[in-house]
Parts: sequence; structure tokens; C-alpha cells
Amino acid sequence: MSIKDRDPYDIFGSWLEEATAVELNNPNAMTLATAGKDGLPSARMVLLKGFDASGFVFYTNLDSLKGHQLAENPNAALLFHWKTLNRQIRIEGPVEQVSDEEADAYFASRARASQLGAWASHQSHLLEGMAELEKRVAIYAAKFHVGTVPRPDFWSGFRVSARRFEFWQEGKFRLHKRFVFTPPDSSGQQWQVQQLFP
Repeated sequence: MSIKDRDPYDIFGSWLEEATAVELNNPNAMTLATAGKDGLPSARMVLLKGFDASGFVFYTNLDSLKGHQLAENPNAALLFHWKTLNRQIRIEGPVEQVSDEEADAYFASRARASQLGAWASHQSHLLEGMAELEKRVAIYAAKFHVGTVPRPDFWSGFRVSARRFEFWQEGKFRLHKRFVFTPPDSSGQQWQVQQLFP
């Protein structure tokens, strides 16, 4: 079956599965590109924590730069690049915050040290030195020394709903294969697929 005949979420899942088998570190790493109301782009690496037909989920501090930018402009682009497989996938679309229940469930699954780190870090804000961060970790470790560490209200997740996929496979002599998937129009039930020049 050719790539044109497949659902983009199925292709993504199979490519991620293959990457997981061969990439040494964080095969779920993705570049997240955002822009605030000023229109200036900003990009960083984050980890994909789940995906299905409703979108691609990552978690962060809502008071971070990306959190502020997504509040101002709830659209984003994702890029997965697997050097070992000579493949990349681009995904673009609108973004919405996950439900409190979903964020609570994921936060509860994290290692306790990571939970404490979420409380301790003023992500994207100035830090005078590692001693300041270590002190804050110690404060929250003492505060939550017994029992469950609750999710901070400033920490949650975002879901990027795909409005465009691009699958790229390296080819010989730079004759790469590129396929773009866009959602079905009002008359159809299948994703629209086009091949691009490399």
C-alpha cells in the first residue's frame, strides 16, 4: 500500500514505532514552534506524550514563554526528525489546553522528582544559579514529603490538532519523497493527499 492510500495518523504511528526501535534518545522528541501576538516565531524541543485522532499532546509550565505565546496565538507547528531513518514529519494546526482530568492523570504518572521539579521551576524566568533551583526543590520536597504531590495549577498540557501533515523521506541524489495531507473537505471522508517536489 502506498503512502497516498493511508491515514496520516496510521503512518505517523508506524514511523514513530520504527523510530522508537532505532533512535537512541527520545524518539518522541519534537520541535514545537509558536508565535505570540507580536508574530515573532520561537522554537524549542519538547516531548510528545500521547497522540490520537484528536491531536498531539505535550505538557509544560503555563507561565513559560511557549505557554504565554499559545495563550496569545493558539496555533503551532511540530517537527519530528529521525536522522537514523532519514525521515521527518511536519504537523501544523490549532492548539487547545487539555482537560484538568487529563493533566492530573499524566502528572500523577510522572516520577516524584519530576513532580517536585514542576513546582520548583519558574520556567523561562531568570535564575541566579543552580543553588536557587536546588533550594526551591528542597522546599517543595519538604512541603510534600508525605503523600501525593498535586499538580500545580500553572502546569498543564496542550493538544495540537493536525490541519496539515507533511511526510518526508530522504531519497538518493536529493530526490526526496514529500507527501502533504490536508483534512477532508465537506464532500469527502478521506484526507486529501498531494505529492510535492523535493
